[in-house]
Parts: sequence; structure tokens; C-alpha cells
Amino acid sequence: MPSQNLVQRVAVSAIAIPLVIAIIWVGGWALAATLAVLGVLGAREIYDIGRRQGIEALERTGWLAAAAIPLLAYWAKAPVLFLGALWLMVALMIAMARRGPTGRPLTSVSITMFGWVYASGMLAFLIAIRHGGAAAVRPVAYIFLTLFPLVITWISDTAAMVVGTTVGGPRLAPVLSPRKTHAGAVGGALGGVIAALALGKFVLNRQGWSFSAGQLLLFGLVVSIVGQIGDIAESLFKREAGLKDSSTLIPGHGGVLDRLDSLYFVIPTAAGLYRMFGIL
Repeated sequence: MPSQNLVQRVAVSAIAIPLVIAIIWVGGWALAATLAVLGVLGAREIYDIGRRQGIEALERTGWLAAAAIPLLAYWAKAPVLFLGALWLMVALMIAMARRGPTGRPLTSVSITMFGWVYASGMLAFLIAIRHGGAAAVRPVAYIFLTLFPLVITWISDTAAMVVGTTVGGPRLAPVLSPRKTHAGAVGGALGGVIAALALGKFVLNRQGWSFSAGQLLLFGLVVSIVGQIGDIAESLFKREAGLKDSSTLIPGHGGVLDRLDSLYFVIPTAAGLYRMFGIL
């Protein structure tokens, strides 16, 4: 009989996956607002992890930045470096006024900036993919382009879990993520490559794209590898704080950071690969 946790995971996924597809399909403000909400929730979890270790972030400053970045990325196409520098100056001024030299201002500002960059800034690259290039005249083609790295990640995660559970063997990162194995990592990479080759040829290229077999192989391999690295990287923060999950917000899945850990690495990487291929 399936465990309650597994039932919860399946139920949440059955709702979340169609919802994600619908939001990306609509795009625009709906996508930007969704990423803003996820950014704030993720930043909050980062700041909660820091608080467990005695680090007090400038939370409202960080939440505001996390909400603003996706909205500005869509609305204003504002220069990210300029916005980041401006927000750093604001954070430093607030730290001077509220923390002083004895209130650990360096750690406070550092975790404040990291929280919104990691939890929101990384996701904002999804807007660059969905609304980049000729998306205004070829919306469906760019919808599939946006979903491509997400689907590869989901398939890679599933393949890694199945192969790792079936084959077993040496642990990949026993201290950070005890359940992950070398066999699972290889299985996830193979699953990602196969998914990229199949979806690229039979879905993307039929939408007017012209990905070569080499590009699809590279895309699938890189995305599946960085996705697994992103998963383990998020575990690093939790292990430092002695946590199993970043929060209990999502039944059966933990927190926003737990659910999106792979995508924090996958989405910017996918945008970079598309740029390298001359798409964005």
C-alpha cells in the first residue's frame, strides 16, 4: 500500500504540472507574477535557514527584491547589473541604520542578497526564454522552447530515482544527499539525453526550430547534469542548518526550495545554451 507521503507527492504533482504548463502558455504578467510569488517564498525559506544559525537577514528588503526582479524583467527589461547594484546600496544603508557594526552587517547583507538572487533571480531567466527573440510572432514555438528544459529535468529526475533505486551501488554525495547514487546520476543523465533528442526532433523541430542532433545531445546532457548538481547544492544549505526540508509548505514535497532546487540551476543554464545556439 503506498505511503501517505507518496500519495501526497502524486496528488500535488498532478495539480502542479498542468498548472505550470498553463502559466507558461499564458506567459506575460501571469508568468512574471507567479515567479515573483515563488521568489518571495523561496527567499523566505533561505532567510529562515539563516535565522536558525543566528543570521538575521534584512527580510523585507529581500522579499521586495525577490518580488520585483521577475516583474521588472518582464515589464522594463531593466539592466540586471544596475538593479543589483542599486539594491545592494539600499541593503547596505538599511544595515547601517538597523544593524550597526555589532549587528553582523556583512552576514546580514550577504544572506539578504543571496536569498533573492538565488530564489528569484535564477527563475527570472524563464521570462527571457518565454518572451525572447521572435516570441511575439511565434508564441507557440517559444512556449515549447520554455517547457523543453523543464520536461527534461522532470524526466531526468524520474530516471535517476528509478535507476538509483533499482541498481543501488555507491552513494554520490552521502553527506549531503544519502539516497543519491552514481548509478542514479548516470541514469538521470541518460534519461535527459534521450528526452532531449526525442523531444527536440519530434516536438521542437516541428515548431520551426532547427536543432541539430549534436545540439540536442549537448542540451540534454548539460541540463540533466546541472539539474542534479542544483538538487545537491540546495541540500548543502539544509544540512548546514540540520534540516530535512526547507519548509513544510508543499505536502509531500517540502518547501519551495526543495521543489525548485534543480530548476535554479537548469533555467539560467538553458537560457545560456539557447544564447549559444543563437536562439535568444
